[in-house]
Amino acid sequence: MSFTEPMRCREPATGTVQIDNEHIRVTRWDFNPGAETGWHRHGWLYIVVPVTDGSLLVEMAGGETMTAELQAGVSYTRGPGVEHNVVNAGSAPLSFVETELKSLPG
Repeated sequence: MSFTEPMRCREPATGTVQIDNEHIRVTRWDFNPGAETGWHRHGWLYIVVPVTDGSLLVEMAGGETMTAELQAGVSYTRGPGVEHNVVNAGSAPLSFVETELKSLPG
């Protein structure tokens, strides 16, 4: 049997949906050090608001990676459609709130 991705044994991050209606979905993500979201793809444009400072490792399909330094309260946005996995690359717990805009599908 052949695998294209290495097997991983990371702790899952905790995603808590706070609002989910016809317009938006708001999810708070809490990560212990080394925890990951798991591979996923957003169907809508989304905004991320970090609750804590921290460092993320973002793994992309095809093996590329990037790091993102988060600052509490400093938001960023991304478009839909890119498959990725988000990992807390720091040594402290990390949290952010993600708002997906259902009126802006990809």
